[in-house]
Amino acid sequence: MKQQLLDAERAADILRATRNDRWYPTFHIAARAGWINDPNGLSYFDGRHHVFFQHNPRSEQWGPMHWGHVSSADMLTWRREPIALAPSIAEDRDGVFSGSAIEGPDGTLLAYYTGHRWRNGVNEDEGNLQVQCMAESRDGVHFEKLGMIVDCPEGLPHFRDPKVFVHEGTGYMIFGASSAGGRGQVWMYTSTDMREWTFDRILFEDPDPDVFMLECPDFFPLGDSWVLLYCPMGLRKRGYDHRNDHTSGYVVGEWAPGREFNQRTDFAMTDFGAEFYAPQTYLTPDGRRVLYAWMGSFTIPAAPQIDGDGWFGQLTVPRELWLDDRLRLRNRPITELDGLRRGGRDLGELRVGTNQTLPLVDDAPTADITLRIDLEASTAERMGIIVHRTAPGRGTYIAYDAQSSRVIVDRRTTGPGNLGYRSYPVEGGELTLRILLDRGSVEVFIGDGEASISSYSFPAEGARGIELLAESGEMHLPGLAIHQLGGIWEDDVL
Repeated sequence: MKQQLLDAERAADILRATRNDRWYPTFHIAARAGWINDPNGLSYFDGRHHVFFQHNPRSEQWGPMHWGHVSSADMLTWRREPIALAPSIAEDRDGVFSGSAIEGPDGTLLAYYTGHRWRNGVNEDEGNLQVQCMAESRDGVHFEKLGMIVDCPEGLPHFRDPKVFVHEGTGYMIFGASSAGGRGQVWMYTSTDMREWTFDRILFEDPDPDVFMLECPDFFPLGDSWVLLYCPMGLRKRGYDHRNDHTSGYVVGEWAPGREFNQRTDFAMTDFGAEFYAPQTYLTPDGRRVLYAWMGSFTIPAAPQIDGDGWFGQLTVPRELWLDDRLRLRNRPITELDGLRRGGRDLGELRVGTNQTLPLVDDAPTADITLRIDLEASTAERMGIIVHRTAPGRGTYIAYDAQSSRVIVDRRTTGPGNLGYRSYPVEGGELTLRILLDRGSVEVFIGDGEASISSYSFPAEGARGIELLAESGEMHLPGLAIHQLGGIWEDDVL
């Protein structure tokens, strides 16, 4: 594998030399060049947090998958590590697909991934061959492949994305699968040594007959319940829900070793934005359940791809998860991100008049914005904040729509790339929004972790201003604060 890794690094070096940074993220994880998608191998090992990701180092388009890698001692400042895994053996000749990592009983970091092959050697027209493979590292950076550990069961057209965890001394591995009858399922295997694995049961089958595959499953406890994250392929769009061609969500239930999973909630979306997929979690040393997801799309080309910017794809900011008393999954940015703030202004109470715009910042490529809107004291039909504003009437509009009672993220006038809007329903009273703005993205967190809306936002050329807007009525804000955000890379090297 050594030569394949060297070749991949050289390819990334060549692409990096021509990378266009106009939308390249400053405080989100991305490859130094090339394409990325799913987060993989989230783990804490040898005093560092490790984030791996699906990566094509040769292009801003999807291609032969590798595992890219970054690590951090504090979840705030990150170091780029060498590419960890590359296609190099027969089982993964067409891609080192998604998986997970965990510290093994002997103190090594064990990585589990799907080895991918096209049956015809070119594409999926004649199906694929997907088996589960394993690699081992003593330093968390350099890996030795140990080959296939779980073969694909007969008749399954899809069988991938192993997530491994240990519970009560036993190792568990779950996979996303498509049954011979075309139903989306999650399969579970067990192990006593983390190397030899035995089929346990089909843990879950999506009740929707249109769903034919459950990608990127994750299974973990929160309080007295268990959360099953997964990405249902084939899910139909319904009104405001499931608008993305690739969506993700969760169910909550009860589970114990040797028993069936007892589902207690219906499927619900994890995030309501246009770019959020393949979420994965891990447990930090202080006991927090932290999630990353991919911001990207497989179906609609994004502006950096269309224009050949030399990169595409980023991960969300890390988010802490918990369940509320109604078994709804909540998320908010980890507190470490506050350490990226560089100065800022607390603007206090503000009022915006009918059909008035109120400029706040002339040029803000990045920002951490917290605003509170008193919905009872406001009369506007729509009201909120415009970011990435490059000209009058041009920017991403984050607002409350009084007619639909929803928070919206509308980017139809922002710039190049996919248009449209996403939204989430809220009740009256005081609305609190926290907005994390990067060069090419926006993540909106509603209330105290009630929901999030994560979408790309590729502004047109020019200074990127921020302004308030109230439409057909007034807006009352009890409070508003804006901070600039610094970068996450060591030595400020993007």
